[in-house]
Amino acid sequence: MPDIVMFVEDQAHYEFLKALLDRLAQEYALELNLQWQNVRHGHGKVIRELKQFLRDMVRDRHPLPDLLLVAIDANCKGLNPRTREVTSLTEKVGIRTVCAIPDPHIERWLLLDSAAFKEVFGRGCKSPDRKCERGRYKKQLSECILATGTIPPLGGIEYSGDIVRAMDLARVAQADASMARLLSDLRAVFHEWQQK
Repeated sequence: MPDIVMFVEDQAHYEFLKALLDRLAQEYALELNLQWQNVRHGHGKVIRELKQFLRDMVRDRHPLPDLLLVAIDANCKGLNPRTREVTSLTEKVGIRTVCAIPDPHIERWLLLDSAAFKEVFGRGCKSPDRKCERGRYKKQLSECILATGTIPPLGGIEYSGDIVRAMDLARVAQADASMARLLSDLRAVFHEWQQK
């Protein structure tokens, strides 16, 4: 059973990735041992906690997990710079790492598949644009859900699992490069595990 340790920026990343990992585990007929390091207070806190986690692993000589999954928003800084920021830390330890970096924010990923949105809420959503504006996609997600007659008490992230389970993963990968990279990286790891 592969061990995955995850560092996530917030509850939205957690909900989204939990559902995605569950889908892939079923698809590849794998059981996973998930350990969540749910870090609050954004990107900077995730990086600090990740550094401490890696220091502790090296110092205490803990066995490395099979995969480290780090989820932070690109926050308009770009997918590649954010990925390098994480991998520059993890490469020093030699831990296999996959980065889940929505560009620019996780809520945009929840709006990529209108058919999945319709399956969950009974009505589709407008495809998201590509703007770097703080809070833009949180607002759009909440407004799209409100337009269906549903009141999202947490702004919509509470429906992440339902939306991910309904998603056409091939379609969302075509719609968003950051999602395409995550799916490609995870599928490569899951395929390798399946072959063992």
